Amino acid sequence: MTRIEVRGLTKRYGHDTAVDDLSFTVEAGQVTGFLGPNGAGKSTTMKMVLGLAAPTSGSVTIGGRRYRDLPVPLTEVGALLDAGAVHPGRRACDHLLALAAGAGLPRRRVGEVLARTGLEPVARRRAGEFSLGMRQRLGIAGALLGDPRVLMFDEPVNGLDPEGIRWIRGLMRSLAAEGRAVLVSSHLMNEMAQTADHLVVIGRGRLIADTSVTEFLNGRGEGAVLVRAEDPAAFALRLTAAGAVVREGTGSAVVVSGLTAEEIGRLAACHGAVLSELTPQRPSLEDAFMELTGDSVEFQGVSA
Repeated sequence: MTRIEVRGLTKRYGHDTAVDDLSFTVEAGQVTGFLGPNGAGKSTTMKMVLGLAAPTSGSVTIGGRRYRDLPVPLTEVGALLDAGAVHPGRRACDHLLALAAGAGLPRRRVGEVLARTGLEPVARRRAGEFSLGMRQRLGIAGALLGDPRVLMFDEPVNGLDPEGIRWIRGLMRSLAAEGRAVLVSSHLMNEMAQTADHLVVIGRGRLIADTSVTEFLNGRGEGAVLVRAEDPAAFALRLTAAGAVVREGTGSAVVVSGLTAEEIGRLAACHGAVLSELTPQRPSLEDAFMELTGDSVEFQGVSA
């Protein structure tokens, strides 16, 4: 099955290293989320996969071959890196027809991808009249045109409304279910939590994590526990005395860190405290990401 293999990939611009000895694999049949702070090297890596930037060292292959060695690249890998990369005066259907003609693809593919991306009603409108979300869909249609086994998307939900975000989420999942390798770069952690099977996290050009979403979250600790007690103030004092960190939650609840739900339950039983809720809170992908990449953020603001 076709996959992307990145091995020892390095890219330097003068004295600056954008990508530093990076290795990972994007497997077929799953969505791989490509995460990292701004300036981490994600876009540079994706450009090297597509032959748009030459590595200083290392290699990257698609199905065992470099992009430049693929006989008809559009039928092997589809990509959306820049939704604005289309002439504003060209109609959507004509843009796709030009891509199809250049790759020797049948005209029927244009209609098929317009239908799959929901652009059929606006196929004859000029790209310059499109919203950012519509341009994103047009870029995705172009990526799907050759029915490739590998797909790469850089921030594909930019400009999409909630319905569009739900649509792209379903599209990514369906593409992976068809056995394709899907690499998605995004800053929206909530979307990656709902879309990705696997995560590749980089910072300052180096690999930080290469793991499943579940393992990534589990590796960030137990998270907090939501507790509702009959006498929240009194039980909060008990929790603090036991070494927990307690903060206010919604309503009469408190959020407890530093003790597991089991330990909190035992503490309540020991002191006869009545609890109406004891719910472990799974760490969010955003919290886990910030914890892991905090040292790799290029620019940080100062809290007032």
